[in-house]
Amino acid sequence: MQKNYKRTLITAALPYANGPVHIGHLAGVYIPADIYARYLRLKGQEVLFVCGSDEHGVPIAIRAQKEGVTPQDIVDRYHTIIRDSFARFGMTFDIYSRTTSPTHREHASAFFRTLYDKGAFIEEETEQYYDPEARQFLADRYIVGTCPRCQNEHAYGDQCESCGSTLNPTDLIHPHSAISGATPILKKTKHWYLPLDQYEPFLREWILEQHKEWKSNVYGQCRSWLDGGLQPRAVSRDLDWGIPVPVEGAEGKVLYVWFDAPIGYISNTKELLPDSWETWWKDEDTRLLHFIGKDNIVFHCIVFPAMLRAEGSYILPENVPANEFLNLEGNKISTSRNWAVWLNEYLDELPDKQDVLRYVLTANAPETKDNDFTWKDYQARNNNELVAVFGNFVNRALVLTSKYFDGHVPALGSLTDLDRETLSELSSVRGAIERELDSFHFREALKEAMNLARLGNKYLADTEPWKLAKTDLPRVATILNISLQITANLTIAFAPFLPMSSERLCQMLLIDLPSWDDLGRADLLPVGHTLGEPHLLFEKIEDEVIEAQVQKLLETKAQNEAAEAKTPPVADPIAFEDFQKLDIRVGTVLECTKVPKADKLLQFRLDDGLGGRTIISGLAEHYAPEELVGKQVCFIANLPPRKLRGIESEGMILSALDAETGRLRVITPEQGVTPGSEVK
Repeated sequence: MQKNYKRTLITAALPYANGPVHIGHLAGVYIPADIYARYLRLKGQEVLFVCGSDEHGVPIAIRAQKEGVTPQDIVDRYHTIIRDSFARFGMTFDIYSRTTSPTHREHASAFFRTLYDKGAFIEEETEQYYDPEARQFLADRYIVGTCPRCQNEHAYGDQCESCGSTLNPTDLIHPHSAISGATPILKKTKHWYLPLDQYEPFLREWILEQHKEWKSNVYGQCRSWLDGGLQPRAVSRDLDWGIPVPVEGAEGKVLYVWFDAPIGYISNTKELLPDSWETWWKDEDTRLLHFIGKDNIVFHCIVFPAMLRAEGSYILPENVPANEFLNLEGNKISTSRNWAVWLNEYLDELPDKQDVLRYVLTANAPETKDNDFTWKDYQARNNNELVAVFGNFVNRALVLTSKYFDGHVPALGSLTDLDRETLSELSSVRGAIERELDSFHFREALKEAMNLARLGNKYLADTEPWKLAKTDLPRVATILNISLQITANLTIAFAPFLPMSSERLCQMLLIDLPSWDDLGRADLLPVGHTLGEPHLLFEKIEDEVIEAQVQKLLETKAQNEAAEAKTPPVADPIAFEDFQKLDIRVGTVLECTKVPKADKLLQFRLDDGLGGRTIISGLAEHYAPEELVGKQVCFIANLPPRKLRGIESEGMILSALDAETGRLRVITPEQGVTPGSEVK
């Protein structure tokens, strides 16, 4: 028997701040979470909805290194994009914070220290890959090699993104460091581990016996992990980007991002409610719900509960309604290949279409299996459902009332069997939607809401009030009264799903949004109530709008294919002695100007530590001159001088051709060095 809770704490998976949010994230996590939060608020329940950016970990450090900026620069950029996109989309987070906040840093450190002081961790010295050239231990994502299962040559040390296999770094064939390209060696390092195996009996009882009501995909994945046997999991990493491990002897080590990130739910709550946050995390009358994608099930159902159990004072999640993945036009969404529909771009390119996207992604939600988003389906659902069903019914009800009753709600007369049947179906809609929402079946709940609009459309089609206007105006009054009551109910039924459309409909009816308990009532609009001017609730989306979005994806696909085709094979081997003949050094760009009448050439004046030199380089199509002034570059110092456009060039600046974008990027040292320093 389900407990009656006083309040509900809803968390949505923290989006990783190394890129914007895309439609897969929305369909899998954020739209369902927002629907549920809005639903509970409409019911008058006490709700807290928490989210924020996940800002630590190796991928962010790698991206920063590639772009020549700091990890903080990366997370500041994407935290702002994600936060602002969510706000424009209408997400109703009570707080959207970040894991680089002072509150989070303090709370995550204290959480680790509490477990450490209780002896909850295992301290072990293990062998880990080490880059002898960069002189640092390598996190799994810093190790690249050939996947032993599908032979993909660009697999990471933790996962092959081509076949999806989970890997260990030692599984890779021909592993090399993503930092220097060197072959890594195994070297001993010390880390702290959470002994998940010790929590296996508790997790088996708590999940497999006490939470059989969880969604089958969540329950099944948990059972699979438990049946496979849990192993201790490291909670620290050799990395310089993250929250330092707060114990002696842990210099150069940070909290592993999987340990750090879920604590963000707690620290964000604490940031919002510094005096009452414990009510939401430690009171047994609080129901905790985690909305996540399927790739996070193990962390939220097994790892995080084990962490909370080890600490001892926190409540555990009551449910984890995870969704599967959303594909795009038949292919897996890939952020690295730009195969995605990005929320920030959607909001710019299709303004005022937030609810259309909410509707399509909910109607096609990947609740029990992976699903596919296509732009043609997006168009069809908008035109055939939102416009032709929901919008059409609302427009007809309001326009007919304006025409025959001067925009005032007419009186209800005697009822026919069809009227009574329609009102009976209206009265049952709340229970139908509630049953689906309470079991986290958002797709089915949306169908029930749309069925109310279908009911209204069918009722008008069956009664045809426009044909009765000249002969039986009292009958028309009854028909339109019932139609308007259905319209008012649609504001409530769709409020969790299409909040902006629901608000616009309330404005047309000149009412405030009723409460959830009012859903199903046939007297929401009193007789004589004045209605506002009717407007189209939704507009048809034309073919050219969709064709532009499809073309955008086709161009992305073509760019990816071209980039793959352009990736050059490794050149023939050369003798090491030949390589040693190159004198590669670092110089600082003092001046940079375009070479007159040469579209591709830039003229550099370098501080080379040897008195200075001039180099001509073909970078004008890839950089503005002012971008390079003050930057340190690598150059070959012992090439014979060569005249280009009448200017003597004394060397060659080294750059890399990005196979994906076709852009040249200059090679720079990770940190500033003395001009003239040799590259070894």
